[in-house]
Amino acid sequence: MRRLLRSPFYSLCSRFSPTELISPFPVKINLTQEVKKPPPKSFLTVFSPPPYTAEMKDIGVLMTSPMYSYLEQELESRFNLLKPWNHSSSMAEFLKNNSVDIKAVVGDTNIGADAQLIDSLPNLEIVASYSVGLDKIDLEKCKEKGIRVTNTPDVLTDDVADLAIGLAIAVLRRVCVCDGFVRSGKWVNGDFGLATKFSGKSVGIVGLGRIGSAIAKRAEAFGCRISYHSRSRKPNTNYAYYSSIIDLAANSQILMVACALTEETHHIINCKVINALGPKGILINIGRGALVDEPELVSALLEGRLGGAGLDVFEHEPEAPEQLFKLDNVVLLPHVGTDTVETSSAMADLVVRNLEAHFKNEPLLTPVI
Repeated sequence: MRRLLRSPFYSLCSRFSPTELISPFPVKINLTQEVKKPPPKSFLTVFSPPPYTAEMKDIGVLMTSPMYSYLEQELESRFNLLKPWNHSSSMAEFLKNNSVDIKAVVGDTNIGADAQLIDSLPNLEIVASYSVGLDKIDLEKCKEKGIRVTNTPDVLTDDVADLAIGLAIAVLRRVCVCDGFVRSGKWVNGDFGLATKFSGKSVGIVGLGRIGSAIAKRAEAFGCRISYHSRSRKPNTNYAYYSSIIDLAANSQILMVACALTEETHHIINCKVINALGPKGILINIGRGALVDEPELVSALLEGRLGGAGLDVFEHEPEAPEQLFKLDNVVLLPHVGTDTVETSSAMADLVVRNLEAHFKNEPLLTPVI
């Protein structure tokens, strides 16, 4: 460069831009451009990928039951996805042949990861639930073995809360019965009759967590008076708090069940609660089926001790009590609270991202353990 600056050629070209030289060829040379050299080996060593050395495609991921096809496709494109229902052997035989390869389990509201499954997988590192609920996972066993657990909160809150309000309106306004009235051709013989309004009703919420709070906001928009029951009073809310669920039911026209299923909340909706809600009261359950004493609920509806019910969940899914099928004051759904394309895709993405984060030694997005 120093020789170039001293040459006649430089003097000749000094009238041009100080950053450019004109060569005999139609190419501009930028004298200020820095020549990039390859980084030293020490640089590559310091910024190497995370220490997990196995290729993602070699990591065995067990899916406990068929789930959303998009989730299956995303997992198959990244991991060695194992789907036992595609094999003729029993589950026990399948696990015997594949247990050593399985480092992750993806479960849902049907089949999660109980103690027996966890004990059968010696190299299990993480359980990723395609659900916000954790009642299908043995959390104590996971803690004991140092197994990470994730779920899919927040992304499903809106859909479940929407459905809770939809069920309440469907029961009170007799939407399904009206639909059948039109389809059967009965409308030509006379009007349907009167139903009951939702706006302005007193709504009691069992469990004021993410979903319970979202239900409360929606019900408020309808002018409903909100009250709730939970293990403790929630800060930063003006909703009426009842430490007794029976008192909550007695002061509610609609009772929404939105708490998590635990040993403490199993059958939290029992005979006393249902009787307190009364013959004009409506029960809505979008939580878990076992939160409600199902035989007692059926008896109360058949005997007229409860005004109606909207149920998205049942105690022994996919079975639902046949006694409810002919009752027109009951709306029954096949556990579809989160089943929209948008939410199911977001849940699937969260499952995949949690697994990827774990196997890259990065922080989990939604850790439970």
